[in-house]
Amino acid sequence: MLLAVALFAVMDGGMKWLSSSYPPLQVAALRGATALPLVFAWVAWSGGLRGLLRVHWRLHLLRGALGVAMMWGFVYGLSRMPMTTAYAIVFVAPLMIAAMAVPLLGERVGPRRWTAIALGLVGVLVVLRPSGDGAATRAGLVLVMAAACYSAAAIAVRVLAQRDSVQAMVFWFLAMIAVGAGALAWPDWQPIARADLLPIAIVGAAGALGQVALTHAFRLGEASQLAPLEYTGLVWVVLLDLGVWGVLPDGATWAGVAIIVASGLYLMRRERIVAQAGTGEAQP
Repeated sequence: MLLAVALFAVMDGGMKWLSSSYPPLQVAALRGATALPLVFAWVAWSGGLRGLLRVHWRLHLLRGALGVAMMWGFVYGLSRMPMTTAYAIVFVAPLMIAAMAVPLLGERVGPRRWTAIALGLVGVLVVLRPSGDGAATRAGLVLVMAAACYSAAAIAVRVLAQRDSVQAMVFWFLAMIAVGAGALAWPDWQPIARADLLPIAIVGAAGALGQVALTHAFRLGEASQLAPLEYTGLVWVVLLDLGVWGVLPDGATWAGVAIIVASGLYLMRRERIVAQAGTGEAQP
């Protein structure tokens, strides 16, 4: 899981680098297209080719559309603010997923978890600072939209996982991002410079390897134990922000990050306690 998070941070750094020369939709399309061959090789190696066509197509198309919107919003935000600030905003996604699961999946969320969700949203407001000089620009609001699309796509995954294979979900998600974002980006498509071939390859390889590492992590460990490790991505993006772009977020942004991360960790802890209580494994 730690390796997966580090690889995804490298991928995001590559997309931020490319976003200075190419439109966000083109970067999203390149991210999907370059990772797709490696993911297809992984699917073939793991014996998942037969399951690629026996899928719930309508839900996959919906998830693909959400993925295109999410990738566009994330790359758009990355191109206009430090990676640390962008990560702080999208870290609200686990809280959004918990909130969306109530009307969409019929899950029950108690008052403690609703409090954690509310506090996490407060943390986002601290980062955005609508009345000050924070990230409440168009880029910041677009990132909130991207987090909402990611959360809705995660809800779709919970439904798809009941009938479709992991390999099919990963492959078609990337394929639909590549095709969908590519089609939308085509009118403004920019010629790819030779100097950018290496960053594009790094984005594709890091994304594909990160997905494989993530899949194996969840096969070997419990989701409630692995999910908090996603926050280690902050370490990598801080290093990238400082080492590559020479920027760091301000104190108010760090305060918002702390609130969002603390709320997310508490929410994960409560979900684990509730799950254990449901199976009679809860400890006093």
